[in-house]
Amino acid sequence: MRKDFVYLASASPRRRELLAQIGVRFELAPADVDEARVPGETPAEYVVRVALAKAAAVERACGGRAPVLAADTAVVLDDRILGKPGDVQTAEAMLAALSGRTHRVFTAVALRGDAGAETRLSASEVRMRATTVGERRAYCASGEPLDKAGGYAIQGLAAMFVEHLSGSYSGVMGLPLFETAELLRGCGVETGLKLETAA
Repeated sequence: MRKDFVYLASASPRRRELLAQIGVRFELAPADVDEARVPGETPAEYVVRVALAKAAAVERACGGRAPVLAADTAVVLDDRILGKPGDVQTAEAMLAALSGRTHRVFTAVALRGDAGAETRLSASEVRMRATTVGERRAYCASGEPLDKAGGYAIQGLAAMFVEHLSGSYSGVMGLPLFETAELLRGCGVETGLKLETAA
């Protein structure tokens, strides 16, 4: 199995940017899996299962030529997973629900390599300041929320609404880099940080 690149089982531009940020070579191989939540499944269990399913699907499709990296993110308010809003009205409703409250963001990372599959879980808390109807409407009019879990992008205009973050900024974006780098190092995949070895 080659270790000079990984397959990235995602079509997310944010995950591509984050993986490139740490100098990892990758090829895109988006996964098509059922992302329906199983009854009784916790949000943490859900993201781990879906990330593993994505990695397994791409490994099968690509024939195990290189490690496969996959991730899944859930924005959770009162145990309810807020997915990607399909329209402005849904996005505005999500933002109204998040207004003035703290929610959790879970991102699971899965890596399939020579030794099988390993996972890491990032859990963060995000507090949104109270937002007005006008602010939410203007934000949704920008188009930014429509392909984002929870209806917002912390790295975009919505940063103005984030009062406090406890956890991983990159994890809230969709790929926690600390956990990702740990998995990659364990699998022998190089990052942009070249470490000198003792003579």
